Amino acid sequence: MDVLGVTSQFLDAPGSPLLSPKKIAKRLSLQLSELAESAHVHRNTLSARPQAPKVQELLRAIVRVISAATEAFGDGDTAIAWMRNEPVAAFRHKTAFDLVSEGRDEAVVTYLESISSGFVG
Repeated sequence: MDVLGVTSQFLDAPGSPLLSPKKIAKRLSLQLSELAESAHVHRNTLSARPQAPKVQELLRAIVRVISAATEAFGDGDTAIAWMRNEPVAAFRHKTAFDLVSEGRDEAVVTYLESISSGFVG
């Protein structure tokens, strides 16, 4: 088993500490410009400076939520579909991706942990 779990598929290169904006955008069916907007950076920053703190912070938050959603729902495809498309009533019907873009990934992970524990759902 890969000790990095969900993270390894999003690394810039094997052994790299950086997450790849292109890989994450592709997996989430996003344009790079949408990902840049969520990171609050210029669209060229994702290609020119993927190591920028704002970029990596957003990418880590996305991977964290994907990991928690995969655990809650049982598979990565369902987790990503939920993250991108499902309005969550507990968060005023925003999607998990919207919440991550607002810097609220901790709230999403807590919500997903409660689903996994059987408290919400």
